[in-house]
Amino acid sequence: MKPKIQDVAKVAGVSPTTVSRVLNDRGYLSSKTKEKVFAAMKEINYVPNDLARSLYNKRTYLIGVIVPSTNHPFFGDLVDSIERMCNDKGYKVLLCNSLQEAEKEKKYWDMLRRNQVDGVIVVTYNRGLIDKNQQFPAVAIDHYLSENIHVVSSDNFQGGELASKELLDAGCKNIIHINGDVNLETPANERQYAYEKVMNDAGRIPLTYHVPNVAYLESNIDVIKQLFQENPEVDGIFASDDLLAIRTLQYAESVGYKVPEDLKIVGYDGTSLLRSIYPNLTTIIQPTYQIAENAVETLIQEIDGKPHELKEKTFPVSLWRGKTTGHVN
Repeated sequence: MKPKIQDVAKVAGVSPTTVSRVLNDRGYLSSKTKEKVFAAMKEINYVPNDLARSLYNKRTYLIGVIVPSTNHPFFGDLVDSIERMCNDKGYKVLLCNSLQEAEKEKKYWDMLRRNQVDGVIVVTYNRGLIDKNQQFPAVAIDHYLSENIHVVSSDNFQGGELASKELLDAGCKNIIHINGDVNLETPANERQYAYEKVMNDAGRIPLTYHVPNVAYLESNIDVIKQLFQENPEVDGIFASDDLLAIRTLQYAESVGYKVPEDLKIVGYDGTSLLRSIYPNLTTIIQPTYQIAENAVETLIQEIDGKPHELKEKTFPVSLWRGKTTGHVN
């Protein structure tokens, strides 16, 4: 039969109440008593019931994370950092992959609430996900969900400026921007606004092409082909995503463009994975670790009932110069 607390107590020579206090870290207990209880648990192969402990502590030590796509290197990198930090702080992660579908995001949100997670980190783009009056512990990354929710982000406008100016400084005359779905309210929109400002300030005409979903490269090839067919004079491209930048680079070279001689390209995100695979790509690096760290720490403060200032925390980005703009660090 499966061992019970009473069995642990008998082997350890203490009361069941003492075993319960050890398991839930309640009240003062000597190191000797704790050691006896843990030794007894190991001896009879007792495994604590997490559900019962969560009911006792009124906390599950579970954090939900909703992301658009774990298939995307940036979100994969972000989730990895979040999971590591949560683990260090004694929390487990329930990961939900929404595929940017609003209805799916709503179902995941409701599911996480039903499963009594202590809080949620949300990396989705649909504003209607959360009721503006909700008080459940939550933190958003890179977008606004409601006025009650703390937002952690990188400086997307700064990133758009850096990318656009890098292409201008490299001598590009006809710079085109490739962005994500025009119907989504994403941080990439700030990158586009920055691109448009830099172009207008330089006396250039901004032009943006939108792809349906940056995470699925094959579905975006038609837009990339259209860009080159309609703009054969293009000599600079700022893609709001590294996957888009790489797919554009591959297509351009397949039709005869030389990079960076004929065409210069700047991407966005700068994850360590993509920089190791495509070290020559000039890109904007988002501080993924800092974003994840602030999101986790802020959420745990909310879970613990500790007051914190509700605001947007923004981290600066940086430019990684590969060889696709002719400039090298």
